[in-house]
Amino acid sequence: MSPYPATSPTTSNESVPVRPRDAVNTRALLLHAARRRFARDGYAGTTVRDIASDAGVNVALINRYFTSKEGLFEACLIRAAEELERPDPGESSIEDVVQSIVSQVANTPSGEDPYQLLLLLRSSGDEKAEHIQQKTLRYFSEQMASIAGWQPDGTGGDQLLLRAQIALSTALGVALLRSSAALEPIASATAKELTAALGDVFNLLLSPPSING
Repeated sequence: MSPYPATSPTTSNESVPVRPRDAVNTRALLLHAARRRFARDGYAGTTVRDIASDAGVNVALINRYFTSKEGLFEACLIRAAEELERPDPGESSIEDVVQSIVSQVANTPSGEDPYQLLLLLRSSGDEKAEHIQQKTLRYFSEQMASIAGWQPDGTGGDQLLLRAQIALSTALGVALLRSSAALEPIASATAKELTAALGDVFNLLLSPPSING
């Protein structure tokens, strides 16, 4: 079956091998379209036909590459987790974290990366997908807490992790308000403006001197 039925229509009984290059491109198109749809409309409000239409491919290819709608949602979450987990906690600073988050939200709602943050707010009702969401949010908040001195063995106490989770909640709220709510002036704030504002919040919550003082 061709991944581009609009130009090379096939029937459901036909079986045409997909070249590796086409397969990679088709998967990328579906992930791109799915991330936007799931983040904007939610899991329940998105259909596989919506995603396939946005991607410009045959809806049957979702099952071919991702097994199901649930499988595609999980793939989107895994991609989001990979993007958020790139920085090494041992080498990151507050400024690094702020820049990473701003890069995720600065271009909402027309950009690409901001949808990764919004995906982490969407519930699917699928236990495996929600486990991925929780694990990703936990990991990223632990990364931020480590900047303030928190360690996985409990060093630093729950207060540091709480502060990091509050900081992460702020970032998720920014992404949400810039997209779903389109609230001004946050919706049209520039990357520079977001960096300054989030920097103030994150420094207050995560800077060791302010926490220990």
